[in-house]
Amino acid sequence: MAPTEETGRAARQHASPTGAAPPTGPPAGGTAGPGARMPRWLPRAMVLALALVAVFQLGSWAFHQLTGLLINILIAFFLALAIEPAVSWMAGRGLRRGLATFLVFLAVLAAAAGFVTLLGSMLAGQIVKMVEDFPDYLDSVINWVNGHFHTELRRVDIQEGLLRSDWLRTYVQNSATGVLDVSAQVLGGLFQLLTVLLFSFYFAADGPRLRRALCSVLPPARQAEVLRAWEIAVDKTGGYLYSRGLMALISGIAHYVLLEFLEVPYAPALAVWVGLVSQFIPTIGTYLAGALPMLIAFTVNPWYALWVLIFVVIYQQFENYVLQPKLTSKTVDIHPAVAFGSVVAGTALLGAVGALIAIPAIATLQAFLGAYVKRYDVTDDPRVHGRRNRRAGVGSPTRLRKLWARRPDSTGSGSEEGGGGG
Repeated sequence: MAPTEETGRAARQHASPTGAAPPTGPPAGGTAGPGARMPRWLPRAMVLALALVAVFQLGSWAFHQLTGLLINILIAFFLALAIEPAVSWMAGRGLRRGLATFLVFLAVLAAAAGFVTLLGSMLAGQIVKMVEDFPDYLDSVINWVNGHFHTELRRVDIQEGLLRSDWLRTYVQNSATGVLDVSAQVLGGLFQLLTVLLFSFYFAADGPRLRRALCSVLPPARQAEVLRAWEIAVDKTGGYLYSRGLMALISGIAHYVLLEFLEVPYAPALAVWVGLVSQFIPTIGTYLAGALPMLIAFTVNPWYALWVLIFVVIYQQFENYVLQPKLTSKTVDIHPAVAFGSVVAGTALLGAVGALIAIPAIATLQAFLGAYVKRYDVTDDPRVHGRRNRRAGVGSPTRLRKLWARRPDSTGSGSEEGGGGG
């Protein structure tokens, strides 16, 4: 019985409809069948890819959520670098570093509070004065229009038209609904200021501890480079702010003299405003700062506003070409075009914060790279110094004309010699 079953099984295996033996497996090079197993590395690769995508999405979401905090930390870091020399100087005289940092912050906050209070009182008084004098200004404008255009306008009609206008009603409604938004923005600004001050205080008070913690995870060769970069950043940032402060003092004194000479009210506060805004808002700070004195001078005499504008423009040129190069040559020595480009780039990246920290950041980077980039002596070629060699420029066409003039003579003499030789 067994041999018969084995014989039948062998016959079924070797039999086929065409009489050929059936294949025992899939052909070489063919695709796997439905029952084939996937490679062992494919599930792990898929899980790893999904995990990387999830981590990237989570990191992107966290970065966008923490952008405000990171910007505040960046501002605090540069502020700590700016006060680092003063804190180190006081700590070197025997004060504890935390107490020295507190005293420096107290002095800065007292100066800022005094400036804001003085400027606020000036603006409030000036606004009250402008509101009280507004009817007189309106009467003068109406009289001028009636005299030149032969109209019969009256102040009462204009006031009633303004009070009954739809745009005034809409403006009042929008202002009433926007009070909560303004309050929220003010509270958010105060919280942001408190965050910056807190971080900057910790950065300045624990500066040595922070440097030790950073260097403890680096090899000795890298530690020296990090400490050198930190020192350069402190020097450039502090030098930038101190030079700006000195230029603000000079600018404030100059504008104070002009405003006192023109008998413009609130001359001391306006001078402080011009000095600070013109120096700590790059590129357009001078013209922004000059707008307020021009407005207040216009309320005294319209011609005074023109004199203030002329003085602002002339002083800006004096500051750019005489004062600033001498004061910043030893602290922030960068080209004006590089400074302007860095301000534009910083504004595009971080807004007003980027505009403020762009110049010290670029100066730090330039000084750090200058310590490692190898320099070579420049050739004495006149083209390097922006001059052309006039002798070579004039002599070349003359030499070409002489060669062209000699060409027929040399050809003729050569032919005569050739004929004589024949």
